[in-house]
Amino acid sequence: MRFTSTVASFASKRILLNKNAAPAAFARFGAMRMMSAAPAVKPANPEFSSGPCKKHPGYDMGKLDKRTLGRSHRSKIGKERLALAISETKEILGIPDDYLVGIVPASDTGAYEMAMWNMLGARDVDVCHWESFGKGWFADAISHLKLRDTVTVNEHTADYGHLPDLSKCDPKNDICFTFNGTTSGVRVHEGCDFIADDREGITFCDATSACFAMNMPWEKLDVTTYSWQKVLGGEGAHGVLVLSPRAVERIESFTPENRPLPKIMRLAKKGKIDAGIFKGATINTPSMLAVEDYIGALEWSKSIGGLQGLIKISQDNLKVIEDFVEENDFISFLAEDPSIRSSTSVCLKLDLTPDQIKSLVALLETENVAYDIGGYRDAPPSIRIWCGSTVETEDVKALMPWLKWAYHEVQN
Repeated sequence: MRFTSTVASFASKRILLNKNAAPAAFARFGAMRMMSAAPAVKPANPEFSSGPCKKHPGYDMGKLDKRTLGRSHRSKIGKERLALAISETKEILGIPDDYLVGIVPASDTGAYEMAMWNMLGARDVDVCHWESFGKGWFADAISHLKLRDTVTVNEHTADYGHLPDLSKCDPKNDICFTFNGTTSGVRVHEGCDFIADDREGITFCDATSACFAMNMPWEKLDVTTYSWQKVLGGEGAHGVLVLSPRAVERIESFTPENRPLPKIMRLAKKGKIDAGIFKGATINTPSMLAVEDYIGALEWSKSIGGLQGLIKISQDNLKVIEDFVEENDFISFLAEDPSIRSSTSVCLKLDLTPDQIKSLVALLETENVAYDIGGYRDAPPSIRIWCGSTVETEDVKALMPWLKWAYHEVQN
């Protein structure tokens, strides 16, 4: 106490000695403040990125099967491991036996573009989008594929945080949509009831941030794409393409006119589906290390109860944030309707300016509390917390007090 008083007295005398310095000194003292006490507990893992996403609990590169490293993906063991990745995927996701699953280049983007360029143009199209990636598929359909030169392309759209009126989709048309909007935190309703069971067109579903964390109604989905890097925390650069028998029939019966396809995107050979792709004979050379990483994630998934275990973790993570939002007025969901609220890419609005939101994100990263939670560049000013199945619920719980602390820090 005496030391504190002495310092204060010394500082006061120095200010009085120089009247010209006094205003500036007092201004500095006025600007000074004590930071509020930070929460005592930090998340054990601060990785909340929406892609690439956190590795699963217990992840250890040393435990990966290394027999394929340095070996050809066409070798016996290479083919076996690729085929295993495909069969385990079908088992865990409950994909019907007559559906095909293939590993393709360029992540979810490559898989979805491959499907669009091979199959769109046979009939009119309804493109539904409510965030940046779905909007990109629409732009590709009209600007690069130039579908409006030959068919009608209808656009069904909504602002961030909302769904368009999906009932406007015509069952005679092909339908392109995103199952879960990674950049808006908005998903389609459970069951995809807007898709007719007796549809004539085929559906193209970008499910990259939904597969393994949400129930996929496979009977409604003809083309489904995702990447390993999302819900299972795999590595980037590889996509997965799932085709129904109806999608295969489209590939084998429809050849777009004046649409050359590079080798990297071809799904057919001599008018028939290239079956090898869906047995592990990839179009180009995959990273066998990334394949083993994916197989490891699939094995972990089975150890926690498979698909339903994965879904429960993501739902539990969302519930933590829902409870926090309910208790605090300064924060709210971009998706106001709980029935369309994503359990993986959770997007949140804050009672802050855009610059203050950036400061909050930077502060939490500096404190090693939360990495990469800034909202997507095209989205409204917001934060985005990944709550996929590899994120542990205790870490989400530990993050919540830090959000409140950081909010008050940047507000002051």
